[in-house]
Amino acid sequence: MRLPLLASSLLLSLAAFAQEQRPLRFSVAESWAMPLMKVVDGQATDGIVYDLQMRLAQKVGRRAQMLVLPRLRIQQLLVTGGIDVRCYLNPSWLGASHHQYIWSLPFMLQRDLIVARDADPDFSLERLRGERLGTVLGFSYPPLEPLLSNGDIHREDARTQELALEKLEAGRYHYAISSQLSLDWFNRNQPQEKRLHALAQVSADLISCIVRDEPDVPTQALLRALVQMKQDGEFEAILERYR
Repeated sequence: MRLPLLASSLLLSLAAFAQEQRPLRFSVAESWAMPLMKVVDGQATDGIVYDLQMRLAQKVGRRAQMLVLPRLRIQQLLVTGGIDVRCYLNPSWLGASHHQYIWSLPFMLQRDLIVARDADPDFSLERLRGERLGTVLGFSYPPLEPLLSNGDIHREDARTQELALEKLEAGRYHYAISSQLSLDWFNRNQPQEKRLHALAQVSADLISCIVRDEPDVPTQALLRALVQMKQDGEFEAILERYR
C-alpha cells in the first residue's frame, strides 16, 4: 500500500509545483523617492506605488517582484516584455507606444509645479528664461519642452526628486519642478520658514498603469482590481497614509 500512497503524494506535489505561478514583475524607477517609493540598497520597501503594487498582486493571488531599474532600462524591458506591470504613468511620458500592454483607467491626478524657496505671487514662466531649473534625470516635462529644447531654460538634473528639492533648498538654483506629492512630503518636517513654495502649476496629468497582455499575466484581473480599488476608496486610503 505504501507505493501507491507515495506515488499519489508525488503526483500531488508535482501538480502543486506546476501550478505555482511566477511573481508578477513590477517596474520601479530608481529615480523615484518618497512618497512614491522608498528604495534601500536597491530594494523597494515603502511608499504609495509600493503599497499599490503589493495590493494589486495580492488581489490577483500572485507575488510581487519589484524590479528597481534605471528609467532607460525600464523602457528597454517594456519593448521585450520583461515587465508585467508598470504603474504611475501617463501616455505623454512614454517615448513610444507599447502595443503588447493595455492601459488601466486613471486612478489619480499628478500636478507638476514650479517651486522656489520664496513665495512670489507675481511669478510667470517668463521668469525661467536664462535660469537653471532643478529637474530629475530621465523625467520629461512636455509643457516646458519648447523652452528647454531651445536653451531658454537650462536643466539641472538630479538623480531623484528629493535631491532636486534639496539642491533648491541649498541655493544651487532659484527654481525647480516638482510634483505636488513630492513637495508636500519634503515640506512636512520642515519648519515654516524653510518650507518651499509652489509658484505655478505646469501640468496636471492623469496617472494610470499599463499591464502586459499575454497569457502568463492575469491582465483583465489586474485591470479590474485597479477599478475596484478606485471605487472602494483603497487608493485614496493609501494616499492618506503618506500625507
